[in-house]
Amino acid sequence: MSESQILMFKSKDGYTEIQVKLEKDSVWLSLSQLTDLFFRDKSVISRHITNIFKEKELDIKSVVAKNATTAADGKTYQVDYYNLDVIISVGYSIKSQRGTQFRIWANNILKEYFIKN
Repeated sequence: MSESQILMFKSKDGYTEIQVKLEKDSVWLSLSQLTDLFFRDKSVISRHITNIFKEKELDIKSVVAKNATTAADGKTYQVDYYNLDVIISVGYSIKSQRGTQFRIWANNILKEYFIKN
């Protein structure tokens, strides 16, 4: 990823704070960030992502990017980042309070957009 910008997201309840990568006209989150956003285990989020690709809802080549990330141990690892399309797809399929909050938010944004346009 090039020309990226880092933004901070903080949930209304103050429990979730996520650094968000904004790049190439999309938001990018790692698996770990998705688990924070939706309050679910990595295995649950991974299963949803796998199903999204298995069912060909999205093309993995266009919605996943690898980034080198330095971990606490000082080693550099390649980490998958998922764009807004994946975030929305997971948000509409996950069963959690945070998922419900996300769907309400997304529906309101879509309604506002369609009414204005």
